[in-house]
Amino acid sequence: MSTKIVVIGMGYVGIPMAALLADVDDFHVTGIQRRSARSGWKIDWLNNGKNPYEGDEPGLDDLITRIVKNKKFHVTDNYDCCETADFILVDVQTPVELESKVPRYESLIEVSERIAKSMKKGVTIIIESTVAPGTTNHIVNPILEKESGLKRGEDFYLVFSFERVMPGKLLEYIIYFPRVIGGGCEKANERAKFLYGKVVKKELHVTDTLTAELTKCIENSYRDVNIAFANECALLCEDFNSDIYEIIELINMRHDRMMHLPGSGVGGHCLTKDPWLLLYGHDKYTNAENKDKIKLIPDSRELNDFMPKHVVELMEDAFREAHKLVDNIKIVLMGVSYKANTDDTRNTPTENIVKILMNRYHSHNIEYLAHDPYVKEKDYQLTKLTDNLEEAFTGADVLIFATNHKQYYDLDIKKIKSLMNTPIVIDGRNIFNSENMRKEGFNYRKVGTG
Repeated sequence: MSTKIVVIGMGYVGIPMAALLADVDDFHVTGIQRRSARSGWKIDWLNNGKNPYEGDEPGLDDLITRIVKNKKFHVTDNYDCCETADFILVDVQTPVELESKVPRYESLIEVSERIAKSMKKGVTIIIESTVAPGTTNHIVNPILEKESGLKRGEDFYLVFSFERVMPGKLLEYIIYFPRVIGGGCEKANERAKFLYGKVVKKELHVTDTLTAELTKCIENSYRDVNIAFANECALLCEDFNSDIYEIIELINMRHDRMMHLPGSGVGGHCLTKDPWLLLYGHDKYTNAENKDKIKLIPDSRELNDFMPKHVVELMEDAFREAHKLVDNIKIVLMGVSYKANTDDTRNTPTENIVKILMNRYHSHNIEYLAHDPYVKEKDYQLTKLTDNLEEAFTGADVLIFATNHKQYYDLDIKKIKSLMNTPIVIDGRNIFNSENMRKEGFNYRKVGTG
């Protein structure tokens, strides 16, 4: 008997999940994607069996080609397929407002309303998008019940089961990471376990909806706080004229330590917003008795957001040492994506570095150029973009390495110096050896070293 599945949102979560499910015997998957100016092109692209991502995604190209060829997967912008769906997975973006840090649920609410008007009795709806704790029960469920006239746990089943994907490891992290399932009743959990059990090879852990939501937000907040600790220690080490990377290596020699690495900033769609979703849910759906004690999470976010500014400060320090003005120069950003070897530009620190520079030196004569081997112009328009290393280096007055793409580790620093106008390098990702760079005559700065 065929199982009909709808996956709403063809992004970094929806595409690999839909593809894996469509590769299961007797599973047929329909993806829904808005025909927006930014993402509508994915509909035809996916229906032609092509992977829309430029970065390294092991196995995804062949998987998409196979499921389309086998007529197990197609993408549309029409919600009519929800009428016959046995499972509907929601994978839409849930960003937060830049200033207020309040979640923007326009897509989540719209999708919930459209599902409610089409869904059949007995359907299982799974929210995979990260939301503030309390959202599934307090926002999604009331919409579904009101608009459909059906009741959760009797006429339909609602589950929160978050994704743990990472660009560059999309399939691996779905298949080989444990899955947390937060259904509203035993039947909902059983149906979710049936679905995920077909593609996930690790444990399926069942809990309640709120606990599942909290798990996702706290999991990512944990990582964000640990990165902030590394960044804070990097700033300390700069003042001590010491090397944070050597110190981290020595600390991590203990088997029970795993200190994170500092860098030029935290990007991506998760760590930059999930701590705020956690705090919003705390304010919105609890009495918040301990609110005045909650400081580590927001302070960590603030420190991680500061790191692009610190990269600019390192650049300015290098220019002062070179007795050169930040004017009539060429600034090159090395790496646009937030994560190495991917084309994912969401909340990339590079964009923040450029905006800080443009705001600070708006009246100066500066040529900006960004280099990235994976990112295309459709995903980055802030400056001119190239994938040609020689074009990037020629005539440059400063190279700012914001992403540690694998191509950057094998660069010929002698050739780089010969092409540059002023040999200033700012290393935000520990790509180069400090001693080697300075011996070669570079004015070199690295986050976390004196």
